[in-house]
Amino acid sequence: MKRFLKILIIFSLLAAILTPTLTLAADEEKAVGNKVYLGGEAFGIKMFSEGLFVVRTESFENGNGAHSPAENAGIKENDIIISTNGNKLESSMEFKELIENSLGEKIQLDIKRNNKLISVELIPEQDKNGVFRAGMWIKDSAAGLGTITFYSEDLKAFCGLGHGICESDTNALMPLSYGDAESANITSVTKSSAGNVGTLNGYFTGDKIGKILDNNNEGVYGTIADSMPNKTTVEIASKDEVVKGDAYIYTTVDGNAPKPYKIKITKIKKNDTEINLVIKITDEELIETTGGIVQGMSGSPIVQNNKLVGAVTHVLVDNVDMGYGIFAESMYENMCDICTAE
Repeated sequence: MKRFLKILIIFSLLAAILTPTLTLAADEEKAVGNKVYLGGEAFGIKMFSEGLFVVRTESFENGNGAHSPAENAGIKENDIIISTNGNKLESSMEFKELIENSLGEKIQLDIKRNNKLISVELIPEQDKNGVFRAGMWIKDSAAGLGTITFYSEDLKAFCGLGHGICESDTNALMPLSYGDAESANITSVTKSSAGNVGTLNGYFTGDKIGKILDNNNEGVYGTIADSMPNKTTVEIASKDEVVKGDAYIYTTVDGNAPKPYKIKITKIKKNDTEINLVIKITDEELIETTGGIVQGMSGSPIVQNNKLVGAVTHVLVDNVDMGYGIFAESMYENMCDICTAE
């Protein structure tokens, strides 16, 4: 993302997938014109990774200087540790206990790197306090607030965020093992200002929306747990129908009831692999409440001429009333592919 000087993405920025030109006509048939239930409400995400995600490696001090057993073993940032000594790992705590009780004996790790499985030998070392350590930070789960973009009754599915959930330090996409989506209630807003992006603050209600099926570059997708929500239906627009000018985003800044707020679509990039829409918040009420776009608004549906055209994905740090979006058409196509594969 080097060509953008300062961009903050709700969770993290990853490029959207460019739909191959040869399949575009077929994909449009399954997206454009379909009616979906409009989202805009906040939701909570609990996601557990496939194996243990290596956030970073680091050295620690012992009596013989600085050491990193992980680096010595060839372990790298963004590796996914699948198993130890042939046993599948269930949690980061399990791995921590294994290291601390290792007495410095070799541990064979099966690691997934760039979708290839490799094996390495890790030899834990004692730090200056006598505790055996591996010299790396790992993560097995992620949680946060986002916004539902739409629900599909035909597919019994939902989608939100408009971008993937990524590890905050590395910006790498979190590999999904399983996850749940819950309703959320917004209790307050930390306003955005130039150079400082605010947040929606709230809590998970415990009311389950459904299971998360996929976490990819175009959003979070899942199945509906029970009945479909009683919400407004809206038709998905073709990217060719989207024009510069007035539009609305539907988002929730209090409780769990979305409201429409005025925006302008200032730029359209039909063939861009990273950004489809550039938007500007123009609604005075929303600017007064949030200062512009805040973390947690990612996924807020964008409606123009009574059609769903896209979703908010991220915000410009130095100009927080400006942000980017993804086409709704692309999100629906992705949902079809995911639900068909299940």
